[in-house]
Amino acid sequence: MEHVEIKALAWNLAADIHFPPGFDASRTYPAIVSVHPIGSCKEQTSGNVYGKALAEQGFVVVAFDASFQGASGGEPRSIEDPTFRVEDISYVIDFLVTLPYVDADRIGVIGVCGGGAYAINATMTDRRIKAVGSVTGVNFGRLMHEAFSGYDPIATLDAIAEQRTAEARGGEPRVNQYLPASPEAAEEQGLTELDLFEATEYYRTDRGEKPGGRTESLFSRQANAVGWDAFNRAEVLLTRPLCVVVGDKPGAFGAYRDGLEIYRRAASKDKELVVAEGYSHYDLYDQPEPVKIALDHLIPFYKKYL
Repeated sequence: MEHVEIKALAWNLAADIHFPPGFDASRTYPAIVSVHPIGSCKEQTSGNVYGKALAEQGFVVVAFDASFQGASGGEPRSIEDPTFRVEDISYVIDFLVTLPYVDADRIGVIGVCGGGAYAINATMTDRRIKAVGSVTGVNFGRLMHEAFSGYDPIATLDAIAEQRTAEARGGEPRVNQYLPASPEAAEEQGLTELDLFEATEYYRTDRGEKPGGRTESLFSRQANAVGWDAFNRAEVLLTRPLCVVVGDKPGAFGAYRDGLEIYRRAASKDKELVVAEGYSHYDLYDQPEPVKIALDHLIPFYKKYL
């Protein structure tokens, strides 16, 4: 693995390149961009699980930190803006196509959780992407428009506008934490809904916690997310081969719902829906059996189309 800095808009993205076994820089390889979940980082599931596994199968894989997050640049910090998240993918591809050992005609993308929907959205407009995989993908725009705004997006947008004005005048930023401090705190607060509790078990324990995975968002910069939709125009623009992996234990974040929706709507002639029966959203982050189910489909998918 090699750490690199990738030029983005006016800052750099921190990224790890995962190389195949026996890597030979004089050869050319297919490449995959691996996109991390909302509030996550490259050292978590996108890199240490799916990035590592796909590299072991012969792909050059780049797992990177989103702009404003992790070790990447961009100010202010902790912005979760779908438009930037999607554009980051294209900046990583800009980097890949300059590498002599990457075949620019064999570039794919994979994303986990929110990264899955960002990967799908990027594939609609960046035709350099030849195949896309989504693992328990969540349409963050839909989530913000609905549950994360208390099903009142207009009131949320009014509150965001007020907070952004306050910050522009020198007020203190409001940073929202997505999760309780620990599983024990979640139980004490009665926050035991499946996705929320399992997210806390992953991000707030040694199981998945990493310094770059901040699981927080600057409230004043969430307006774009409220008005965004990862699947807009998928019936026309999403024509690349698509592999959608979901667990069949649905939770509040809606990956099961979103996975079935994009599978139905995608214009792709070659598309596959994989349902990991008996498993949840966060099981697909790192648990061996559901991850194996996902990879048993994703590996041949990328080998076929890349």
